[in-house]
Amino acid sequence: MRRAWMICGAAFLLVACSGKKPTSSGAGTTAPAAMSTPTSTSTTSAPTTIDLVGTGWRLEDLVGAGIIDNSQATLTFPEAGRVAGDGSCNRFMGPVTITGNSIKIGPLAGTRMACASEAVGNQEAKYLKALEGATRFEWKEPYLLIYSDGMEKPMRFTKAAGK
Repeated sequence: MRRAWMICGAAFLLVACSGKKPTSSGAGTTAPAAMSTPTSTSTTSAPTTIDLVGTGWRLEDLVGAGIIDNSQATLTFPEAGRVAGDGSCNRFMGPVTITGNSIKIGPLAGTRMACASEAVGNQEAKYLKALEGATRFEWKEPYLLIYSDGMEKPMRFTKAAGK
């Protein structure tokens, strides 16, 4: 009898520790933040997928105009349906909806600290406006590109260290 309980307990632990989370199909849920892109020019190769949930990104280029050195603009996807980051002087957070390669971010909320300079403040305002105007994204390794309404070029991000 004791052996049967030990086997049941071991089976329970294996299931509980499998790392799989239950899924739900309730209203108001957001699709997983993932995107596929071909790994080569061959039409027979399987696409690779980038899952944005749990990733962090550092802004490298703001719609064709580089960024101010050491301004640390970031974007993270801490959980499905949420974004957060650093605008350059202030933290922000908000909802995100991703369907295929379409992305909608915002409305964003954030802190209201003064920026170190007017230039950094202007960069942050442009960055947050571009995020809230986001329409689609692409993964072109090693870059995450996010395109925004009214912006000729995309925002270009690289993976943040440790993410």
